[in-house]
Amino acid sequence: MSTLIEQRVPDLGEFSDVEVVEVLVAPGDHIEPETPLITLETDKATLDVPATAAGVVQEVCVARGDRVSKGSLVAMIAGTGGDTVRVPALTETMVMPRHAETVVMPEPGATVVIPAADLTTKLLVLGAGPGGYTAAFRAADLGLEVVLVDRHAELGGVCLNVGCIPSKALLHAARVITDAAAMAAHGIRFGAPQVDIDALRSWKNSVVGRLTTGLAALAKQRRVRVLAGEGRLVAPHRLELRDANGGTRIIGFEHCIIAAGSEPVRLPGLPADPRVIDSTGALELADIPPRLLVIGGGIIGLEMACVYDALGSRVSVVEMTPVLLPGCDRDLVRPLEKRLRARYASILTGTKVAGIEALDAGLRVVFDGDGAPAPQDFDRVLCAVGRVPNGRAVGAEAAGLRVDARGFIPVDRQQRTNLAHILAIGDVTGGPMLAHKAAHEGKVAAEVIAGHKRAFDARVIPSVAYTDPEIAWVGVTETEAQAAGRKLGKGVFPWAASGRSLALGRDDGFTRLLFDPDTRRIVGGGIVGSNAGELIAEVALAIEMGAEAADIGLTIHPHPTLSETIAFAAEAFDGTLTDLYLPRR
Repeated sequence: MSTLIEQRVPDLGEFSDVEVVEVLVAPGDHIEPETPLITLETDKATLDVPATAAGVVQEVCVARGDRVSKGSLVAMIAGTGGDTVRVPALTETMVMPRHAETVVMPEPGATVVIPAADLTTKLLVLGAGPGGYTAAFRAADLGLEVVLVDRHAELGGVCLNVGCIPSKALLHAARVITDAAAMAAHGIRFGAPQVDIDALRSWKNSVVGRLTTGLAALAKQRRVRVLAGEGRLVAPHRLELRDANGGTRIIGFEHCIIAAGSEPVRLPGLPADPRVIDSTGALELADIPPRLLVIGGGIIGLEMACVYDALGSRVSVVEMTPVLLPGCDRDLVRPLEKRLRARYASILTGTKVAGIEALDAGLRVVFDGDGAPAPQDFDRVLCAVGRVPNGRAVGAEAAGLRVDARGFIPVDRQQRTNLAHILAIGDVTGGPMLAHKAAHEGKVAAEVIAGHKRAFDARVIPSVAYTDPEIAWVGVTETEAQAAGRKLGKGVFPWAASGRSLALGRDDGFTRLLFDPDTRRIVGGGIVGSNAGELIAEVALAIEMGAEAADIGLTIHPHPTLSETIAFAAEAFDGTLTDLYLPRR
């Protein structure tokens, strides 16, 4: 058994975040003390980082174009077999993370066993959700050798398999049912829907299957090696993979991207009863419960409520905050809340679930709060109160990886963690837990590892609630502006004045744009109504491009469409709108 020696960047004096302009050694090279390992370039000088001991280079942990600071890991000098290494103090970070509250790492001076690798790769991606597979595919396109690890055999992660995609398939089915029923008021009547739950489930699964099959084909075309199993870091450059049969193997890597995602929050004290489900259980569509309680009035809870309401359940929603969709401007939520209160058995805001008793006849729920109702019985209870990151589930301690008190992994704008060779993306890094954010971060991480000068530099990230009606918002909200004392200009166009909206029989929405009153540039927007999620992308692009109100209003939009309501809202702010009469300001 030989000793592994970690070669790190020494004290650079006043310099940090210095670029690597040359890598002078490769795995297998025999080196002596003072052998130059890498060359760094500051704005004042070029300097070499020398080896501190003789040996054979086992791993080179940086690449040309990387940026390092004091303490950055440069190379591992080691033999083969099960090796040991004295862990140095890891308090010196390679980069300044976005946030860091609690550090989880081995004690300095401890001896850690580093197992031999059964296979090695340039890049290992842990997690095959939208962020993970995007990172893996982009890295492969850039010429890197990639291994993609996920606990499930199918690619796509939570979003594709038990999240975004199956929920949208079911929401489409729900919308067809509600639209058909609404046409009765306009002279077209259908019979009551006959729901074949098995056929509906099969169709939903087929949508998922087509996409997972497509991802598998894309991985094969790019020669990305896909491995199924639970992955945990066991050393700075090692991951242990445990498959479904209990077998294990060790994967060695030069770089790693952690895309481990998040898990549903489970409230403490809930009974271990199959009738209490989370969002994954709701999407399995086991049955259509006559009485369904949804705990949580956020996006996930309200989307699932829309599905089961359309399929025939009598739905109740309980939300502990005073409002539905916390974080969204109240005027955007109002049309949705009005519709839901007219359809659902009850909507309880400012109310908590104090307890659930599992009885043969149902689940008896006790509520707590001002004006809380008496205990009620339900056939199923869906708990949709949020998600928690999986930062503590990846073996961070063994690698010396920083994880904060909430389970998030702090990263900088290049997605780097406190270890220069390990990057993290998606839900596990904080910020909005959204697939489109993770995918963009995945591309940044892959390009950084490939040596490109990239950083995550999005001005805004849009959010969408695929309820009925849909709600979408992006950028600055009125609530945020008011809390910060920021003055905004506003342009609003009600969909009751939209020909397209009237033709759809859904005139309860509106489009609202927010502008900086000094520069007249758009800084935020919100849309409530049919296909709001499709429309919000134009608002996001306008913010990214620094568009002024006139830029949007003078862009010719097709008529009659819902998209022209964005132009009309800009014209309302600009004072050029003719589709409504707005008194002169």
